[in-house]
Amino acid sequence: MTKKTEFQHILVGVDDSEDALLAFRYAIATAKQRHAALTIVSIREDSDVNVFQAMDKDYIHGERSELEKHINTYVQQAKDAGVEQVNAVVSEGKPAEVIVKDVIPHVKPDVLIIGSIAKKGLKRRVGSQAAYMAKYAPISVLVIR
Repeated sequence: MTKKTEFQHILVGVDDSEDALLAFRYAIATAKQRHAALTIVSIREDSDVNVFQAMDKDYIHGERSELEKHINTYVQQAKDAGVEQVNAVVSEGKPAEVIVKDVIPHVKPDVLIIGSIAKKGLKRRVGSQAAYMAKYAPISVLVIR
């Protein structure tokens, strides 16, 4: 007998890309429909920082602070749409790895919803953040296009 999967805690990754915004809208609708908790995660990539910026603690703190303010706009959008329980997580590093290895074990969601832009040529073969998360996440992953 197969047990029906109930998603009561949704994790959605956002980065302002078109595909992430599609995933975010889908996550809001799903959380609202299922009366599920929604956690929104955004990861500041290490590669976005040059060596001089990395040495400047004020720069790093300022960048993270700006990201935290920005992710709060997503939290407010979800609340305005009717999602009752909304949280946010901000971290730094390689997004796919941080989400799989740090965020998921800490947040303990039932499902991860992410966007993925269809890539062509060499980029498709190299892999993507979405492919990494779908392969290594210990939970169900829904990729939105």
